[in-house]
Amino acid sequence: MQTLFDKYAQVLVDYSLSLKPGDKLLIRGSYLAEDLIKAVYARAVRAGAHPEFKIALNGTEKIFYDNASDDQLKFISPTGKLVIDEYDSLLNITSPFNMKELQSVPADKKQMVTIARTELNKTFMIRAAAGELKWSLCVFPTDAAAQEAGMSLSEYEDFVYGACFLFEDDPVGRWQKLKDDQQRVVDFLNGKKMIRYASADVDVEFSCEGRTWLNSAGTNNMPSGEVFTAPVEDSVNGKVRFSFPGFYLGQEIEDIELEIKDGEVIKWNAGKGKDLLDKIFEIDGTRRFGEVAIGMNDGIQKFTKNMLFDEKIGGTIHMAVGACYPETGGKNESSVHWDMLADMRQGGQIFADNELIYENGKFII
Repeated sequence: MQTLFDKYAQVLVDYSLSLKPGDKLLIRGSYLAEDLIKAVYARAVRAGAHPEFKIALNGTEKIFYDNASDDQLKFISPTGKLVIDEYDSLLNITSPFNMKELQSVPADKKQMVTIARTELNKTFMIRAAAGELKWSLCVFPTDAAAQEAGMSLSEYEDFVYGACFLFEDDPVGRWQKLKDDQQRVVDFLNGKKMIRYASADVDVEFSCEGRTWLNSAGTNNMPSGEVFTAPVEDSVNGKVRFSFPGFYLGQEIEDIELEIKDGEVIKWNAGKGKDLLDKIFEIDGTRRFGEVAIGMNDGIQKFTKNMLFDEKIGGTIHMAVGACYPETGGKNESSVHWDMLADMRQGGQIFADNELIYENGKFII
């Protein structure tokens, strides 16, 4: 297993973050991820970087929400702000104790925290787009995450490490190949103006004229495997039912249905969690879309209730309300960036400038 952690650290430090001498790196994760944190720390030191780490303890998020005043909910940590303002790299290692820890926290408290982070989130997006802040998000398998995914811990470990290509002799080389394969699709899409997603649950069109499609191949999220852009803000029209549940701050929202007119979500419903959905759409910028994307990683086929993996599932599309990634050319700003996922593998189609380019979960170009 130590060899596997060393390979994971190699992918994260050398490929995802591309650390160089002098880089200031913050590693965030729970103490359950100790083995991976130490492997990353060691490789970062050998790369000449200046790594530090912040370790989460079990139950502290719930303690905070249960006891914090409004002023405390709105407070921005000076050390957290310093990291976003001045550090070169940030690695978040998702390693949860309890996936349902925040399930009972009132939606208005979560909303207050999210709104308070608006400017910090904007700074993060701007510095990341400029290449000043390199970041990556990855997973260390825990019992809680395995249970949420409907797997044993050993099954979940195989799933996570397999999705990151860590069982291959040269995982960095494998990620480079995926990047090259996806670049062909990105180059094609960057010559198009209008895109339409169509399936039994989806009929949405949008303009991407003047926007840039990007290749997500593990240099930020690990694993990855998607192409994405930001739609022209007022161009999105149609209706969509997201066939997979959505998750926002630890709470599940099921059977989400949206109606969009001239870029704005004008009607919404959910089979479960509508109270939280209502709160999300009260936040500035969340009734417009910051991202449209296509999942292309055929090595990920199982829905695990973790969007880091799920939005990359080959044969799916996802759309995110809220903040765009500035490098796409998008304009929408928000403290929220929230992805929702739909399956395209059974009859789904994508059209580019009225040309059929994708069918049943596969590009046909």
